[in-house]
Amino acid sequence: MIKSNNFGFNHIFVNFSSNSSNNKKEYEDTNKKLVFVLLHGTGGNEEDLIFLARELEPNASILSPLGKVLENGMPRFFKRLSEGIFDIEDLKFRTHELANFIQKCSLYYKFDLKQTIAVGFSNGANIAASILLLRPEIFQGAILFRAMVPLIPNPLPDLSTKKILLSAGLQDPIDSRTETENLVRLFQNTNANIILKWQHSSHNLIQEDIMDARRWISNNFSV
Repeated sequence: MIKSNNFGFNHIFVNFSSNSSNNKKEYEDTNKKLVFVLLHGTGGNEEDLIFLARELEPNASILSPLGKVLENGMPRFFKRLSEGIFDIEDLKFRTHELANFIQKCSLYYKFDLKQTIAVGFSNGANIAASILLLRPEIFQGAILFRAMVPLIPNPLPDLSTKKILLSAGLQDPIDSRTETENLVRLFQNTNANIILKWQHSSHNLIQEDIMDARRWISNNFSV
């Protein structure tokens, strides 16, 4: 595990083959393996979702940044004006800032953006969705837990090569059913391959979230 503040974000990077010798074959195998970009929710940190990544696919590498925006001392990835109301200009700026960071990390840590999957919860899921819409070259796919519509770009990107799992809570007081369905329609309009899974939960994650995400990865990506 590497802990660093290079490239503008405090972050953790874990290479799935870091305990093996560095011959050419192993480097080539590493470059073909999945990389999870873990994006925590409000008040979380860069360690919060590592357990989740290991549950989803233990052989995936991990890049996990810490959000730089503070709201009442709680880290986030972008500003909001109130609950569910985003500061769009800050969101755009932070989206490109985070996308540039991931791109730099891919060069430094030598992983392929075509093997990169965002795994975001709440605020982290929202900025992951924003990156897909504004910087689609950064992620090949995304697992979005409890996400909302971050913004609606004009024109919409073509996301026909992207795979997205959206996992939402039926009793979620923050992300309403309407909000979730609006996000699904937005991604459908970009031609993304999106799957929606409803969970019998509130805003919190439950075991079924993890099980559905694990199956989705197994069905859609080589590991």
